[in-house]
Amino acid sequence: MKVRSFYLLVVLLLCSGISGESKDKITVLIIDGYSNHDWRYTTEVIYSILMATDLFEVDISTAPEADDPDFSTWNPQFHEYNVIVQNCNNLGNENYWPQMVQQDFESYLNSGGGMYAYHSANNAFSTWEEYNRMIGLGWRKASEGDAIEIIDGKISRIPVGEGKGTSHGPRLDIVVEKFTDHPINTDFPQQWISPDTELYTYARGPAENLQVLSTTLDTTSGKNWPVEWVVQYGKGRVYSSTFGHIWHNERMPASIRCVGFQTTLIRTVQWLAGKEVTYQKPDDFPTSDNFSFRPVELVREPAQGWHPLYNGSSLDGWKVNCVPDDMEKEYWKQRMDILSVIQWGIRTTIISG
Repeated sequence: MKVRSFYLLVVLLLCSGISGESKDKITVLIIDGYSNHDWRYTTEVIYSILMATDLFEVDISTAPEADDPDFSTWNPQFHEYNVIVQNCNNLGNENYWPQMVQQDFESYLNSGGGMYAYHSANNAFSTWEEYNRMIGLGWRKASEGDAIEIIDGKISRIPVGEGKGTSHGPRLDIVVEKFTDHPINTDFPQQWISPDTELYTYARGPAENLQVLSTTLDTTSGKNWPVEWVVQYGKGRVYSSTFGHIWHNERMPASIRCVGFQTTLIRTVQWLAGKEVTYQKPDDFPTSDNFSFRPVELVREPAQGWHPLYNGSSLDGWKVNCVPDDMEKEYWKQRMDILSVIQWGIRTTIISG
C-alpha cells in the first residue's frame, strides 16, 4: 500500500477550531489515485484543512490504476481509521478498486466506519452496487436510479427513467438553504452563499436511508435540488455534497477558500467518526448576503520529495543559465533566511539549485 503522510509547516486556517491531545485525535485516511478532477491537488487541500485544526491524524493511500503492477497488492487498512475521505473517481478512466478492497470497504462501513465522498467521488463506481447504496445519490444516467427534488419543503422522488440523467451547468454562486437541522450545520444560518459551486440536477441512486441536509434553487428549471446529504449504511455514516470543486487548471479557487466549505468539511469528518461535533462556527461564516474567504496554506512533506529550493543559509550549488554577457549580474539577495529574486530585465534566466 502506498501511504503518504505530511508534516505540518505553516497553516493559516480557521484558528477558531478546538485543539485536542494526540490520543484523542480522529484518524482519517484519504484515498486518491485517479479522477477527472485534479485529485493530487485536491488531496493536498483536504489534508491541509484537516491538519490545521489539530483535531485529526491523516494518512493518504493512493489507489493504483487497474494496469499498475501494484494493483493486486494494494490493500488499505480501512479498519484502522475512523473516517475515509474518498477522492477517487473512475468516470472516464475505467479504473476500479480490487474486489477484495471493495469487500473490505463494505465491511468497514457496515461495521460503523465513516466515508466522506468528496465532490466527484459521487461520480465514481457506477457498477459497484454497494457503493451506490453508500452514497445514495450520484452522477448517474436516468436509468440508474431515482432522483430527488424538494417540493413545498418535502422530499419528492423522481422515479428511475423519468426526467434526465445527472448534469450541471457552469459553476455558480449558489444560496445554500438549510433543509435539516443536523450536528454538521446546527448553528449555520438558514441561508449562506457558496461560491463557484456546481449545482447537480437529477443526482440519482437508490437514495436509501438518506437525509438531505441542504438544498439550492435551480433558477433555470425552478426546481430545488439537494446540495449535501448523508446516508446511514449499516452502522456506518456517509456524507456527500457538491462542494469543493477543483479542476486541473485551478489553484485555490473561491470554492476552497470559502469559510462555509472549510467549516463543513471539518465538522463533517467529526460527525462521520461518531464523535461530538466540537468545531466552532467561525464568526466570519458566510451569510445570505456576504461571502467569506480564508486562505489555505498547503502542507508539504519532505519525505515525499518536497524540499525547499533555498535552505535558508547557503547558495552553494546554485547557478544561473543565461547569455554570457549577463553572467556577472546580480540575480538574488540573501537577507537572514529569506532569498529575494532581483528583476533582471527582459532576458529569460533560469535559476536552479
